[in-house]
Amino acid sequence: MLEVSDLHSGYGKIEILKGIKLKVPVGKIVSLIGSNGAGKTTLLMTLSGIVRTRKGSIHFEGQAIDRSSPDAIVRLGIVHVPEGRRVFQRLTVEENLDLGAYTRSRGKELEKDREEVLTLFPILKERLRGLAGNLSGGEQQMLAMARALMAHPRIFLLDEPSLGLAPKMVELVFSLIRRINERGITVLLVEQNAWKALELAHYAYVIESGKIQLEGAAKELMTNPMVQQAYLGE
Repeated sequence: MLEVSDLHSGYGKIEILKGIKLKVPVGKIVSLIGSNGAGKTTLLMTLSGIVRTRKGSIHFEGQAIDRSSPDAIVRLGIVHVPEGRRVFQRLTVEENLDLGAYTRSRGKELEKDREEVLTLFPILKERLRGLAGNLSGGEQQMLAMARALMAHPRIFLLDEPSLGLAPKMVELVFSLIRRINERGITVLLVEQNAWKALELAHYAYVIESGKIQLEGAAKELMTNPMVQQAYLGE
């Protein structure tokens, strides 16, 4: 579904990604793990068009998107849930959800998606009229995911969804990611909790210093001595 080849990008004179190559098959969960500063967030921002590609290619279902604008990328069905949630805190939960559907036409399909999203995230239904800034960290993470679902994504780019959350909320968020995937949405997950990321994923990549150092079936990487020592604390 998504194929990246020899991808280079960065900020100013600093090159962060140095020849990334990866594939995300349709309907799968692919995890990307690595230490702080390895380039995980930069990769997602480059895929979503926020950071420009300097060299290499990004193809979505065979179509080159490395020169596309962020809004055009969203319209294709590639939706980014950023690190730190980035909800609109002074707007209501309902208004945040409406903004997620900004690129879509109003109609019965949109209303159906809205109902499905609120069924998936019942806590948000209870807080529709409340300000997003009054939600807990976990609830804001759910709102960020729900807002992204309102864009009718075909692939989810998820950046650090468990960051700063209590263990029980982490479990809930990861169970929701699985349920979203079961609905047919492909997922590229960036996550520092390597154990949870590998446990959830079908396939995984390890990124260090802007380069892919290791890849394989997620279950195989869980038993890899290097991964265990560097990321799983074993």
